[in-house]
Amino acid sequence: MPHRFHSEDELLAPATFIKRLMAVIYDGLISVAVLLVTTWAYTIVAGYIVGWDKYEKMAEEGTIGADPILTFVLFLVLYLFFGYFWTKNGQTLGMQVWRIRIQNLNGVSVSWSQALRRYVAAAAILYAALMGAYFLNAATLFVTVPAIVALFYPINGLSLTDRASGSMVAIVPKEEKTKK
Repeated sequence: MPHRFHSEDELLAPATFIKRLMAVIYDGLISVAVLLVTTWAYTIVAGYIVGWDKYEKMAEEGTIGADPILTFVLFLVLYLFFGYFWTKNGQTLGMQVWRIRIQNLNGVSVSWSQALRRYVAAAAILYAALMGAYFLNAATLFVTVPAIVALFYPINGLSLTDRASGSMVAIVPKEEKTKK
């Protein structure tokens, strides 16, 4: 069920690039921790299914290499992580620190399909930037930095991910403190 953050006639200012970037950095660190725990759990399950001796031998020989199932699991876990926070209260932990929130233009929380469109748009642009960086070697910064800036830089208040998902990142107003 969608959650209304503020009245429909109230408009919040769009988040600045710096606030978005700082929230991305903060959430990136949390994402690394989530991915590490997920990979650890996946390795435990895979080792149990394959057999510990065989799995250890495969790891030492380097035959495990690229595991498409692990890649899918990590992609899915990150989507569930971000989707949960975006649909529940519009804020990940990094967004809470920087007082920004993802919402629809009318002040309602985003749906799971909007969260998926937002997540896939960001993942596709980051993937394209990293592939370009991989093939260009020394020119990495000339590809990745502009792609990431283009991904999160708001033009007329909306970034590429905002436009793809039909939502916006707004600045959350400070709550007024009551005197006792």
